[in-house]
Amino acid sequence: MTDAPLPAELLLDRDASDDLRREMVSALEGLGVRTARVRRAVGHRGAADIPWIMLASLPLQAFLSGLGAEAVKDSYVAFKDVVRRSSRTAGPAGTAGPAPRPLVLQDRRTGLRVVLEPGLPGEAYEALLVLDLARFSEGPLHYDREQGRWRSELDEAAG
Repeated sequence: MTDAPLPAELLLDRDASDDLRREMVSALEGLGVRTARVRRAVGHRGAADIPWIMLASLPLQAFLSGLGAEAVKDSYVAFKDVVRRSSRTAGPAGTAGPAPRPLVLQDRRTGLRVVLEPGLPGEAYEALLVLDLARFSEGPLHYDREQGRWRSELDEAAG
């Protein structure tokens, strides 16, 4: 991606496993991201907050731009697999667990958030690679499956 690794911080929900933490740190490292700090969330979030399983704060546009490089294709596939697994939660032996929760990427500078929801189609990831985050002032960004594009409902309402 870049010569110098991109710095990132991971904030994990208390339900996120240590295995998930290790897999995400490894996947991000394969994509040229240096995870400076990994913490567990404490306290509760407000009603307006996204109920994420993991929040990664990093220089988002640089990260997304680098994902399309041929040199990181295998690492990109590993990252998508970790995102898919991170959103699946299950209760003990055959019981239903809590609803799947997304992984959220947050731009370290602007605070803009991109929500990687459970079961995103491949075209959502492909569209994310070429997404110009400067077009958005409010977030969070969600992939609209019907329209086949990333969008911010708050930006659209304000415009």
